[in-house]
Amino acid sequence: MERLDKFLTNAGVATRSQIKAILKTGRVCVDGKPMKDGSAKIDPEKQTVTLDGDVIGGKKRMVIMLNKPAGFVTSTDDPRDRTVMELLPKEYAHQDLKPVGRLDKATEGLLLFTNDGDLLHRLISPKKEVPKVYYARHEGTAGEDDVAAFAAGLTLRDGTECLTAKLEPLGPGESLITVCEGKYHQVRRMMASRQMTVLYLERLSEGGLGLGDLARGAVRELTAEELQILETQAE
Repeated sequence: MERLDKFLTNAGVATRSQIKAILKTGRVCVDGKPMKDGSAKIDPEKQTVTLDGDVIGGKKRMVIMLNKPAGFVTSTDDPRDRTVMELLPKEYAHQDLKPVGRLDKATEGLLLFTNDGDLLHRLISPKKEVPKVYYARHEGTAGEDDVAAFAAGLTLRDGTECLTAKLEPLGPGESLITVCEGKYHQVRRMMASRQMTVLYLERLSEGGLGLGDLARGAVRELTAEELQILETQAE
């Protein structure tokens, strides 16, 4: 037995808060009868759940964390390079997982995958201001002027305007960078605009979630608590 609202969330119907509103309208039926109580227990193996008359298949909502190694492109398919999809275990092959944003081929670290299209788009939307923290080794040393420039919002050499970002110098040739958007090679280009060529880049966290002890190249599913953290960040 499973709570109806949890079943609908796992099926990718909508976010938890949206499902609450959907249920109130009576659009969800269990065995043909409108059901407004999200806490009601159902048996997906024996009962039929519909939304606006369409059967809900019960596809498990899934979010996966990968500690990406260098040498893989963030794409579902590429004719020339190995993709991050090759790093996912075979049991996830039919879950319709897609990368959340992009890490370039040389960049390592935290990369999320999900089969929840709504969550994916909210996580990558600059409007949601979901923070992504990177560690960079680079030429030169970041100073107060660089910190101020990042905070003010950089304009790159090609005219691309970046939102306010945080630069934290760690010492000669090392910095932490926090951004809330994901433009093409953004962190590398931002640092280059301040004459600090990036030599190594790793994403440490996204949306308040860190890699922890996850080994390079390893993957794991997020816990219910971690999913709630992501939902809160992307509201």
